Amino acid sequence: MHADVVFTGGPAYTADQAGRRLIPVVPAGAASAAPGGSAASASGAALLTAGPVDVAVEGGRIVAVEAAGSRRIRDLTGPATEVIDLAGRALLPGFQDAHVHPAFAGVTMASCNLIGAATLDEALARIRSYCESRPGLAWIAGAGWRMEWFPGGTPGRELLDQVTGGRPAFLINRDVHGAWASTRALELAGIDARTPDPPDGRIERDPGGGPQGSLHEGAVTLVARHVPPVSVEDRLAGLLLAQAHLHARGITAWQDAIVGEYLGSADPLPVYLAAARSGQLTARVRGALWWDRHRGAGQITDLLGRREQGRAGRFSAGTVKIMQDGVAENFTAGLIEPYQDACGCQTAGTGLSYVDPAELREIVTRLDAERFQVHFHAIGDRAVRESLDAVEAAQAANGASEHRHHIAHLQLIHPADVPRFSSLGVTANMQALWAAHEPQMDELTIPFIGARRAGRQYLFGDLLRSGARLAAGSDWSVSSANPLRAVHVAVNRALPGAAGDEAEPFLPAQRLSLAEALGAYTIGSAYVNHLDHETAAIEPGRLADLVVLDRDPFGRPAGEIAATRVLATYVEGERVFAAADL
Repeated sequence: MHADVVFTGGPAYTADQAGRRLIPVVPAGAASAAPGGSAASASGAALLTAGPVDVAVEGGRIVAVEAAGSRRIRDLTGPATEVIDLAGRALLPGFQDAHVHPAFAGVTMASCNLIGAATLDEALARIRSYCESRPGLAWIAGAGWRMEWFPGGTPGRELLDQVTGGRPAFLINRDVHGAWASTRALELAGIDARTPDPPDGRIERDPGGGPQGSLHEGAVTLVARHVPPVSVEDRLAGLLLAQAHLHARGITAWQDAIVGEYLGSADPLPVYLAAARSGQLTARVRGALWWDRHRGAGQITDLLGRREQGRAGRFSAGTVKIMQDGVAENFTAGLIEPYQDACGCQTAGTGLSYVDPAELREIVTRLDAERFQVHFHAIGDRAVRESLDAVEAAQAANGASEHRHHIAHLQLIHPADVPRFSSLGVTANMQALWAAHEPQMDELTIPFIGARRAGRQYLFGDLLRSGARLAAGSDWSVSSANPLRAVHVAVNRALPGAAGDEAEPFLPAQRLSLAEALGAYTIGSAYVNHLDHETAAIEPGRLADLVVLDRDPFGRPAGEIAATRVLATYVEGERVFAAADL
């Protein structure tokens, strides 16, 4: 038998035995470090370039990993074998995104798309152009605006009215915790000065008490329910568009962090199943079924049914997503101590706990007993503690499990809770791109939590040193889906290309090494996706889910990590993305 694909002449990196870092691939019988390179130092702080290896793939799996130029690889190479000359470029396990929203992002890409707009002027130009090109569209809908464009992070309806010509318009913000609504949209939703805030959200008010145009958290649904639904056909097209976007960034698997109805967006489960059954879903996807905070424990029976229904092809739905709090920028992240006001004085607000902590402990205990994985959203330190308490209660009742519960975001963690991740076996699901100085951090967060708590943000280094397992995700479309940009920030604690104040590293003691950050985006995320035994390593028997980079990032300065490009992405040895210059 001949191999289907052979990768030759480049360095390759694989998961270490502990499943925490990437290390150079060392073929059987070779020295402890490949020729031309060395393995990690004893401290794990440095990892130099690996020597060239050859990797053969047949029938979707890796069948041989040999030193470059080996006779065995030559024997496996036949006339029909695709030979990829790496020419010194790196071969890695495919990236896996442990917290992402492709079904939502894909629909946004085909609607009034503000994702990636650099300024308010650019966003307004996009909205105006979208409206002018669709004069007969009844509603203007889309997403992606940034809070830092507006005083206090809250845009007004009048500005939106100016560029939409008075049509109803509804635009979700980039973190998917708020929306911007036009005057006509608010009128059609019946929102005025007499409309009360829902218990899980807030209507931003003008001086007269009327709706200003910004809606937070649960208040978003007051308008969202009036927006015309997107067809199943358009949602499927959006999912496939998003899948292509992720494959182009080296992503071979992901966990969709909301599979259910949320803020007016339709449940993507039918679309995932359709794509999986037709073979159009080329990624491996684990769906996190949405926990409706208004329905309580009675929905567990429905979730069990959705789990059974949600199995097709490369898709499965064995996770439940619980959003325990909001976000710091609109003061809904759950804090142990109150927020501060703009003058630095303590307020009465400590944010939200969407699920009562006692109820959360009972719910997680029941979900754990039903063999669900639980994927928590927790931004504030109180929400993180409540989530850890819930896992601790589940373990006390049910014993230890292999369900692999994980907490995403983890912006603020109380120091006393850092070691609990390791002791409870809870994976820290990090969104590393946020751990940097930028306007949303410096203008809308730090002034309102204060300097002491600001130093407790995104404690990736402390978590790893305490023994915690790290996974990584983008939260796209909230932020870039590019793993290499996030890895850059995890290593440098500064945004790629940052200048001025933004170039100052953000809490540099919390940096990860390149090996550790890439490990989180490969074997760490594979662990929470229950794919760690089949993927995320370059060794015989593993599925050939692989990514080819345009360079070896271990041989370049840390400041150049984000410049690394993906040249090709493979799932089971099938190429799902190729750059023009491969």
